[in-house]
Amino acid sequence: MAPPDEDLADPGGSESRPRVYLLNQYFVPDVASTGHLLGDLSDHLVASGFQVNVLTAWPSYGPRESWQPAPRHEIRNGAHVTRMITTRFSKDHLLGRAVNSLTFILPFGLRMLLAPRDAVYLYTTNPPYLGIVGALVSKVKHHRYVVLLHDAYPQLAVWVGKIRGGGLIERLWHRINRLIYRRADQTIVLCNAAKRLLCESYQLDPDRIHVIPNWADGTELWPKPKRESDLARQHGLVDVFTALYSGNLGLYYDFETLLGAAERLREEPFRMVLVGAGGRKQWIEQEIRRRGLRNCLMLPYQPFERLNDSLNGCDTSIVTIEKGIEGISFPSKLYTSLAVGKPILALSESDSDLRGIVESNKAGWWTEIGNADALAERLRMMMADRAECERRGANARALFEREYTVEASGARYAEVLRLVADRSPRRTMARAR
Repeated sequence: MAPPDEDLADPGGSESRPRVYLLNQYFVPDVASTGHLLGDLSDHLVASGFQVNVLTAWPSYGPRESWQPAPRHEIRNGAHVTRMITTRFSKDHLLGRAVNSLTFILPFGLRMLLAPRDAVYLYTTNPPYLGIVGALVSKVKHHRYVVLLHDAYPQLAVWVGKIRGGGLIERLWHRINRLIYRRADQTIVLCNAAKRLLCESYQLDPDRIHVIPNWADGTELWPKPKRESDLARQHGLVDVFTALYSGNLGLYYDFETLLGAAERLREEPFRMVLVGAGGRKQWIEQEIRRRGLRNCLMLPYQPFERLNDSLNGCDTSIVTIEKGIEGISFPSKLYTSLAVGKPILALSESDSDLRGIVESNKAGWWTEIGNADALAERLRMMMADRAECERRGANARALFEREYTVEASGARYAEVLRLVADRSPRRTMARAR
């Protein structure tokens, strides 16, 4: 294994180009969504004039058959990528997961101790404890870093019941987080609810927390008429009003309200399609059978090359998030739904960011989570006014193009990173000369 300083070296560096390191356990070609987002961000930052370095691990996310070979070192679209050798034991066993974490975090910490002082380091929350390295390194050397929050821990672990609320683990985790965020130069979050969560939990300066959403690829996802969708034709959806949920069928999302609305619409020209997999899939299947919901269709995840066709096989795209989860997490399916230009059918709590985005841009409609009667009435209204659905679908795509592309979000990342880079020792000395 190459020494840490060789791994992190950036040949051909220039003082005029700010240097940034993207730090995450997963990176393309790993299948983790955070790895692909950082791949997009890396490309954008290179094009924006940054020297970009990536420190990550070998592909290990998901089932073993999804792991693709990747070199230890490569220059990918202008970015220098280093992948550390780590163990890749099954995550289904606590011991294997612990060993994987140790073989990642220990060499990673050593590399950060020996890393260049004149760079900016972007620590993600994948794994959720990664930022502690930045906080500790900043205590012993000049180390400017930004934290990118995707899912908030320990709040998420408490919400799903993995750890006890108010217990020792939660209290210790909060103490660590307080150190991470207070020593960070800036923090990036996905929504206003997450910003409020950090400010209230750790008494942070709100001016140092920036709301920058994730994005989707508008060249791979685009609007097309439902009648041209193979999925719609294959399953007899072309002539019936169809609401589509596509994504993780997990604990963070509400399906009781959806099934309740489908039950109320069982005798009407309506279909609900749920595409994906996750922890609640079996329960959903059981409820569909128990309630006799012949207007509900469940399908597995569609291959990536058919994703655009699948997402266009509907009249409205469902985006939902469970009570108490917004701010802890945020539904990334919003971005893909906007990209295909379908009106959003949003289900959330009344004060959610999701509601504000959809309603203020007339990109769809919102219904309060838990109110199946209201959702059924909303769907009846949509079925009766297809023209308004099309108008709001066009608004959805326009909103996507304005705010949810890598170009839009990447420009805001670049602003934050340059703000921190301007305070680095080398650049400060260059300006003084």
